Amino acid sequence: PVPIYTTHGKGGRKWDVDGNEYIDFLMGNAALLLGHADPAVVTAIEQAVGDGTHFGNDHPRHITWAELVCQLLPSADRVRFVNSGTEATLLALRLARAFTSRQKVMRFAGHFHGWHDDVVHGFEMPFDRPVTLGVSGNETRGMVTLPDSDSVAIQAELAGGDYAAVIVEVTGASWGRAPLPAGLLEMLREETRTHGAVLIFDEVISGFRFNPGGVQQLSGVTPDLTCLAKILAGGMPGGAVAGNAEVMQLFDKSGDAEKDRYGRVVHFGTFNASPLSAAAGIATLEKLANGAPIEQANQRAAELRGEIATLLARHDVAGFVYGEASLFHVCFETDPDRLGEIGSATDVPTADPRRLKGMPASLVNRYQTLLRHAGIDLMSGTGGACASCHTPEDIQAATDCFDSTILQLLDEGQIHQIG
Repeated sequence: PVPIYTTHGKGGRKWDVDGNEYIDFLMGNAALLLGHADPAVVTAIEQAVGDGTHFGNDHPRHITWAELVCQLLPSADRVRFVNSGTEATLLALRLARAFTSRQKVMRFAGHFHGWHDDVVHGFEMPFDRPVTLGVSGNETRGMVTLPDSDSVAIQAELAGGDYAAVIVEVTGASWGRAPLPAGLLEMLREETRTHGAVLIFDEVISGFRFNPGGVQQLSGVTPDLTCLAKILAGGMPGGAVAGNAEVMQLFDKSGDAEKDRYGRVVHFGTFNASPLSAAAGIATLEKLANGAPIEQANQRAAELRGEIATLLARHDVAGFVYGEASLFHVCFETDPDRLGEIGSATDVPTADPRRLKGMPASLVNRYQTLLRHAGIDLMSGTGGACASCHTPEDIQAATDCFDSTILQLLDEGQIHQIG
């Protein structure tokens, strides 16, 4: 069943055109913390659609939505809405270059920031090659990709004083598949402040999922700009750049014709902060502001990670399960030389994205296919996202699906046992 064509979803489950039912850990590519067709979100959209789907003007819901973001997110003095996470990172980089009058940007190997030309290399191996045709060479765009584990190289690069920005996926590479080294965010905050670069947090995945105030609230590290999408818009199209007023004021018109033409950041978008997206976003943010849905999703993910770890240990599988908040990742060891090195199934093998993202595509595809046949849909790679509506029964049913899949992969020789 690849790809799945979905007809409808409710809570933590969805159904395809052939009537197959899935426990959904894709969750709208992690956009649905509250699950499918949450009643509060559906009601908000129904109320908004009767007022008109699009105006081309600002509207009251636009302001309410922005005010909620500012209340929840430590870095948000101001908010500029866009239509996706890709647009958010594109706009944030433009802002950083305008604010600093510099061009170079530092990003990290394996971290995903969308598909525009600036960032379309660096997240898949080999990290120095773009993942698509039709883009200019990264060396002509001032993008520098470094391992996030090499603090010496990071500090040396920033000491040159010519960087406009550092952008980091705060979950770790590819929504946490390769977790961040301890202390990295704190180091980046200190070094960017010292050398005059703008610090950009990509919280497209983590924003409103790890905490109502994002990873920045949990870590106590406040960036200059934050890129948001997914949960921000409650399952509708939508994204934003939020940041401190000093940087964000570059959008402002002053009334001075010369300055307004040549001295500010121009940003357009027909559907920015569209009424339906704003309505869904408001309903979602209001519901999660007290943190209760986040804790519910976190609990389900912790239960699932524990169950998968038990399965890996029971079958003596050379593999790991790990993750933060409501996310989970599964990594199978495919290097024969490392099979005897594995301790606990809950150990993170390494923060090196070349290893964690280096499982053979044939294994990943087979794993996903078996799970879909068993009744589970995942996010990219080998992990997924839990929602507040997932139930203990969902987790138990999912555990049975993972059990049958692991046994089949062992039988086929796709994965290995420790030893």
